Amino acid sequence: MRLTLFSDYTLRVLIYLGIKGGELATVGEIAEAYGISRNHLMKVVHHLATEGLVETVRGKGGGMRLAQAADAVVLGKVVRRTEASTALVECFDPATSECRIEGACNLQRFLGEALQAFYKVLDGYTLADLLRKRTRLRAILMPDLTGTARAGTRPAGRATPRR
Repeated sequence: MRLTLFSDYTLRVLIYLGIKGGELATVGEIAEAYGISRNHLMKVVHHLATEGLVETVRGKGGGMRLAQAADAVVLGKVVRRTEASTALVECFDPATSECRIEGACNLQRFLGEALQAFYKVLDGYTLADLLRKRTRLRAILMPDLTGTARAGTRPAGRATPRR
């Protein structure tokens, strides 16, 4: 299973806001730190605000911050809310499935069990667990606040060159 970019960016925004604590952060700041599109992040932040995970503050000096404590943000719940479809194979969606062997094989059952196990593992972790290396994350994502980034890390805002 591969998470969508939407889920990936959602988790990254939550990590960034978790590092900031209660301080406000802007979409531009987060986009620069990760080297990703502001437009994509705008959609992610809107979703996070709608879900009650992020509080937004409008106006000059505005931004966003976590709306809940990091230990209350369960990763499994977050990923379930951001993954549009958990149909790993065609037969997971009976409305559109045209699989000829549906019902005669066990693939749907096995993959369904694997998907449930995946979410069960994520349900055992919170955003606080992702923030355990807070000092290192802060040095990588916010080098201006902590001095220079650690050796071997990419400075914030620099995109990886395409090959």
